[in-house]
Amino acid sequence: MAGYNETEFLICLASKLMEDKTTAFVGTGIPMLAAALAKRLHAPELVSIFEFGGTGASLEELPLGVGDSRTFHKAVAASGICDMMETAQRGFIEYGFLGGAQIDAYGNLNTTVIGKYWPPKVRLPGSGGANDVGSHCWRTIIIMRQHDVKRFVPEVDFVTTPGYLSGPGAREAAGLPPGTGPYRVVTNLALMDFEPESKRMRLIAVHPGVTKEQVIEGTGFELLVADKVGTNPEPTEQELKLLREEIDPEGYYI
Repeated sequence: MAGYNETEFLICLASKLMEDKTTAFVGTGIPMLAAALAKRLHAPELVSIFEFGGTGASLEELPLGVGDSRTFHKAVAASGICDMMETAQRGFIEYGFLGGAQIDAYGNLNTTVIGKYWPPKVRLPGSGGANDVGSHCWRTIIIMRQHDVKRFVPEVDFVTTPGYLSGPGAREAAGLPPGTGPYRVVTNLALMDFEPESKRMRLIAVHPGVTKEQVIEGTGFELLVADKVGTNPEPTEQELKLLREEIDPEGYYI
């Protein structure tokens, strides 16, 4: 992808998924930059929510983590982690960003362990606030930087964060709020959504130069394919200029 790197592409694509006058639970890295870019271009009234209590920060300066003081800069409120989780539980947060080591067809995520729980093959960092975000935000956007069969698996080794669990009705049966769940999956190859009836992951757009066959081959389960598969837009000069000169001029993330 000449002229920009993979991280810049993912940031620009993720930013387009956020709408103005909505709230978004933002994590460290790509979601942070995507929110900052969205606020500058098409969503000036986007309200960013940070795990450690920052609500509605200006994002004029890039925070380096969810507890950075810049998550409170020119914010509308500064509280704490319990308030943020309760805000999600009350249904006030539209978007939530997530990532994981493994994902399955229903958007269940594993960030806990690879292999058996004990003894583990690989021990991962765990949930943090991811379970709360995935359980209570209306629409979760999942960013998987590598799209391959090791990460897109038939069944996750451990359900750290629920997607649609085992399929239609399973989230509601588990006591999670009706109408919530995975919304989009952004990877280094493509953009996926979840088919409304089956709740299974579905390919809706590929990146420039990527084929549908490449995406299917990199997926360890049967991936649904939309009737019309689009092509995701490349970053514009304006987007790249903002990212490189204003949002992350030191290149901490890009």
